Amino acid sequence: MSGYEVGAIGALDEWRAHHGGFVESRSRDGRRVVDHQLSMQYIGMTANALEPGEEAGYWHTHSRIEELYVFLEGRGQMGLDDDLVEVGPGSVVRVGQDVLRTWRARPDSPGQLRWLCIRAGGEVLPHLPDDSARIPGRPMPWDTQG
Repeated sequence: MSGYEVGAIGALDEWRAHHGGFVESRSRDGRRVVDHQLSMQYIGMTANALEPGEEAGYWHTHSRIEELYVFLEGRGQMGLDDDLVEVGPGSVVRVGQDVLRTWRARPDSPGQLRWLCIRAGGEVLPHLPDDSARIPGRPMPWDTQG
């Protein structure tokens, strides 16, 4: 088995066509659970798309998981505890443990609200990665092909 995997989640305009979720009874259009496709150990990720005016329809929290929402297209809103936050292309929202969260695509969004939700838990990451090592002298792969 290799130490890496390559997968595909499709172009942004294909995300809505996927139907999925963590369990079949709560699956919906516009969700792909990427960590069910790849052998992820410490992180998880979903690719999501909501039509203008569509909403999650529920609030939830995590007791151990931290989430990072990376918004790519469209306009939306997130409910975070007692706050309402506007989101759109380039917005990134970190949501810590025990924070209530929900989201929707604004009815006036110019198109689908598309975002990645990256989930992680476990050990606190160091400010500077302390497990990396540079490999000097190794040629770049694109420099060795003809």
